[in-house]
Amino acid sequence: MRQSSLQRDLVRIEEPGGVCMSVLELCDREIAAVGMDATVADAINKMLDHHVGAVAVVDNEYRVAGIFTERDVLRKISLTRLDPQSTSVRDLMTTPVEMATQGTGAGEALSIMLERHFRHLPVADNNGKLLGILSIRNLLEWRVDDLRHELDALEQYMTNDGPGG
Repeated sequence: MRQSSLQRDLVRIEEPGGVCMSVLELCDREIAAVGMDATVADAINKMLDHHVGAVAVVDNEYRVAGIFTERDVLRKISLTRLDPQSTSVRDLMTTPVEMATQGTGAGEALSIMLERHFRHLPVADNNGKLLGILSIRNLLEWRVDDLRHELDALEQYMTNDGPGG
């Protein structure tokens, strides 16, 4: 498979000095999650309230049991006769869930998301407890900001009039 320019640039998705930024730092502040007993309508309303495209489905100990996304709404609800008000999100959530940890770098997360066509990646601790949800939007906003800083540094370097300049 041909590598995209975004995938080729993953090596550069690091903080200065080669230290990777934790994906947890890039997650939205408010976590969109519903319990296992929630209905599909509850999950959709949570997505609408938080302006996100996915909610984590968590158990009583806040461990990730599944994920419910806009794609699940389209594929599993829109063309069926299932009633979102009475259908359990547990029955339609995507499982098992690929997750990142606090130690996952931004480049690694982006690579996973691009390769597997995910737009959302839950971030969990070692026990599976939900810490945040990373979206492709979070990563792309961070990358654009990183490139902006790199461009500014290059412009400054090129316009600096030093010895031999």
